[in-house]
Amino acid sequence: MSKSLLIASGNKHKVREIIALLDGVPWRVLDLSAFDSIPAPVEDAQTFEGNATLKAEYYAQRLQTPCVADDSGLVVDALDGAPGVISARFAGEGCTDEDNNVKLLSLLKDVPDEKRTARFVCCSVFVGLDGKTHTAQGSVEGRIDHAPHGSNGFGYDPLFIPTGYSQSFGELDASIKASISHRARAFTQMREFLASLP
Repeated sequence: MSKSLLIASGNKHKVREIIALLDGVPWRVLDLSAFDSIPAPVEDAQTFEGNATLKAEYYAQRLQTPCVADDSGLVVDALDGAPGVISARFAGEGCTDEDNNVKLLSLLKDVPDEKRTARFVCCSVFVGLDGKTHTAQGSVEGRIDHAPHGSNGFGYDPLFIPTGYSQSFGELDASIKASISHRARAFTQMREFLASLP
């Protein structure tokens, strides 16, 4: 019988990406939709790794199942690394992706193209029932466009143009994003680790 692995995320877009990236691992992959009565932990760490570890440990302990969590976000050079770990709530608690994008564009309105450099960063953390952890990280470089383009993806995808491309993550085919994104790079490493476990 295959082992169970919980993806500790309430973001259905992110869960869908992670399940696809972990396709083929010898685990029965679950998500939080079956455990929605459990309150989410407060993500108050100052780093992506800190928040991912916090979530993975919390759910692994509460549900007594191996767990993988990720924390990811957008790091914009002209904003001294913001929005960073508060990427999902950049425009305030309860904000939408559109709210975050509007705020980001407003802050960058006078910033020229050559200074709109940014990267998406993802840190994924696995916590086993023995409490041992494994961390994998990935990032993708790019720049922030002056307006959103495309309806693929989620979050800041319509504004982010990866280096080497002329289209945003919101316009590029999902297969391209799945091969070059920060989450793809982190979870490709995580997938190899999970497949290697006895």
